[in-house]
Amino acid sequence: MTGGLALIPSAYVLLRRHGTHGREVLLQYRQGTGFLDGHWACAAAGHVEPGETVFAAAVREADEELGVTICESALVPLTVVQRRHEDSQPINQRVDFFFACDRWSGEPSVREPEKSAALMWARLDQLPTPVVPHELAVLHGLRMGELAHVRAHGFRDASGPA
Repeated sequence: MTGGLALIPSAYVLLRRHGTHGREVLLQYRQGTGFLDGHWACAAAGHVEPGETVFAAAVREADEELGVTICESALVPLTVVQRRHEDSQPINQRVDFFFACDRWSGEPSVREPEKSAALMWARLDQLPTPVVPHELAVLHGLRMGELAHVRAHGFRDASGPA
């Protein structure tokens, strides 16, 4: 093997609430990031910093991006997604840890307007379009109650649950 493997871990937080017509998740509209701008995405997500746990990263990202405070104990693990970016050199892989959170303090708001144009509460059966593809797969699995513990995305010969 040449070039080695660049593995980049990220934490995603799906804030959930009971809305008028059922369970809703908070999404953000991406702008200015250089990656899938113009798509809806989980409202809080970001890279795990060196020496940081994925739980601490989730708490930090929720604070930085939404201005809400969550406790690590409020994070409910949903799934882990191993995904691949073939268009980058060296080819890198990501490992994304998705958490749900039903308890937080503070009112979610856009805290990084250079990266997020808006927030929206959406029902899982009425998602806006477009949604970042690997996140859409997670949201669909959550809606259907068929969310694998671990899944692969972006591999030609992915094994394991789709």
